Amino acid sequence: MIWPELNYAEWKDTLATLHMWTQIVGKIRLALTPWTNHSWHVTLYLTSRGLTTSPIPHGSATFEIRFDFIDHQLRILKSDGGQRSLELKARSVSDFYKAVMAALNELDLAVKIDITPNEIQNPIPFDRDEQHHSYDPEYANRFWRVLVQVDRVFKEFRARFCGKCSPVHFFWGAPDLAVTRFSGRLAPPHPGGFPHMPDAVTREAYSQEVSSLGFWPGADAMPQAIFYSYAYPEPKGFSEAKAKPDAASYNSQFHEFVLPYDAVRTSKSPDDAILDFAQSTYDAASTLSGWDRAALEEKKPVLHSASKRS
Repeated sequence: MIWPELNYAEWKDTLATLHMWTQIVGKIRLALTPWTNHSWHVTLYLTSRGLTTSPIPHGSATFEIRFDFIDHQLRILKSDGGQRSLELKARSVSDFYKAVMAALNELDLAVKIDITPNEIQNPIPFDRDEQHHSYDPEYANRFWRVLVQVDRVFKEFRARFCGKCSPVHFFWGAPDLAVTRFSGRLAPPHPGGFPHMPDAVTREAYSQEVSSLGFWPGADAMPQAIFYSYAYPEPKGFSEAKAKPDAASYNSQFHEFVLPYDAVRTSKSPDDAILDFAQSTYDAASTLSGWDRAALEEKKPVLHSASKRS
């Protein structure tokens, strides 16, 4: 099934464990990669088998960490040919953390990370977390399959824009898959306040006007997978704007438009439902904020193959 069911209640324990595993891997990238604006240096990316850090520098070498949600392996690949694999299975966050660090040390890839999870209430340090230990391979694979489709459609939406725009990337803090457009203008200082996230990091991330689109698998505060779209700063009238499709609505708690994943996957055309949501919410944010929309619209070249004459 291209758009599989992703019932939060049925896999929330696996999601919570996988969230912590991706934080560990993401923090390894964070510790070794030069800072890139808006924390783009910390993210993971979709692959044809799972998620990857992309190459990470370590002295004159590089290495990559890949989640494989088909064979359910974590693979560490080093540029000198060295590699290690760990089985993705029901195991505690503590056990996973220690196994990953041991594998890195065996490959002469020593790294020290902040072992406190970010963006969650009541975090448990990775090396002491025995609470999260679930792994349902079917649901891990379903989640990745959903991300594959979302990544594909988000990239189509991204291609309509020629201004500054993020890659389509996976932020392990939330966790969510997101793509963000920028107006090119500075934004007022963000108030911060994300749990276990330095306000300076948040303020740098939101230092410019944005319209952001994402997919989030859910949490206890909203126990369902959703697509979301928000603007920072939020312009006056944004919450009253008309978003498409009809299943989309503005959530005053989260200050963003949301579209349930179930409404997308059961629609006649999931691709069109996502693109309509993305475009209508961007239209509202950019119009109400006075973006130079004409200058930011990508105009594709028309390529013609000259007919050959005999």
